[in-house]
Amino acid sequence: MRRIVIEARLVTDDIHEGDSIAVNGVCLTALDVNKNSFAADVSRETLDRSTLGRLKPGALVNLERSVTPVTRLGGHLVQGHVDTRGKFLGAEDHDGSWTVRIAYPPEIARYLISKGSVAVEGISLTIAELSDDHFEIAVIPKTWELTNFSHLQPGDEVNLEADVIAKYVERILISRSE
Repeated sequence: MRRIVIEARLVTDDIHEGDSIAVNGVCLTALDVNKNSFAADVSRETLDRSTLGRLKPGALVNLERSVTPVTRLGGHLVQGHVDTRGKFLGAEDHDGSWTVRIAYPPEIARYLISKGSVAVEGISLTIAELSDDHFEIAVIPKTWELTNFSHLQPGDEVNLEADVIAKYVERILISRSE
């Protein structure tokens, strides 16, 4: 286990010790919350499956508070349960919007479809193009500006979360065939 400390001002305004907060798409429990930071304990499983164990001091991270029953849902259901790591292959600028390419490992291929949902670094996105080993996503200027996408370098690892509905459908179908 490892404890990490995240500097943050905006998200700490209304979180309390014990609340869930996603860090680069990984759901963590906020501890030692103050107006400028919070801490979180990260389990061995999370360190092995996500990129959190590779963070360096001062690294930029994406932060998101949990959705509540009265909150608008502005994307697909993202739980903060990272499935695996992918690789940032690069981004192509199209006059202020970007096409981002992400390589993914074979174990999540069955959950990815063109125009389907995927979370990259905790950001709910739509797959624009899909190939056998990578997908492309279209990123608008606001997302580029407010997330760590603009700081990624080719080869950097990213956290990937497949759509939870696809995983449940698969499990139901497997159970029915047994």
